[in-house]
Amino acid sequence: MTRAAVGALLLCVPLSLAAGPLAGTAHLVGVGAAWAYNLRLKATAASWVPYALAFGLLPAFVTLALPGRPWPPLWLTGAAALLGAGAHFANVLPDIADDLATGVRGLPQRLGARRSAAVAAGLVLASTACLLLGQPGRSGPYAGGLLALTCVLLCAAARAGGRMPFLATMGVAGADVLLLLVLGTGLG
Repeated sequence: MTRAAVGALLLCVPLSLAAGPLAGTAHLVGVGAAWAYNLRLKATAASWVPYALAFGLLPAFVTLALPGRPWPPLWLTGAAALLGAGAHFANVLPDIADDLATGVRGLPQRLGARRSAAVAAGLVLASTACLLLGQPGRSGPYAGGLLALTCVLLCAAARAGGRMPFLATMGVAGADVLLLLVLGTGLG
């Protein structure tokens, strides 16, 4: 397992840089954030930071590889970072009890399942708002309704408990990715 991880890391450097020096650097910083999470930050109150950083850099990796190497707009970087942090809180939900038993005390574990579900929902809802409202003139007439529906879904799931907060948050996260693809960014 260690050899495979080291091999993947060694291949990651030239493959990332093949997209260009700026795009490659953005990707490698994201990979570094993932390693920092696994090696140390997972068990700290800063456990969400690598997720926010790595997800937030994904749009930069894509746009910096385009002709002209444009930086992504702030709303897109913010939406991606919020989505990453929300995904972290949601991903931890099913395993909080096991994590606490094994000594993993990241921020979601410290907050507990109920508060972490609420934080996950809030972060993913904020990501949706950035996607729907961040692009000037591109949100369309249904943006407010979609945002309200997302809010109702996440609130209902958070109150339901069990696996529902996890499933709803992951569902909205997936919908955010689809929403980004449908709306487009006008960066090309």
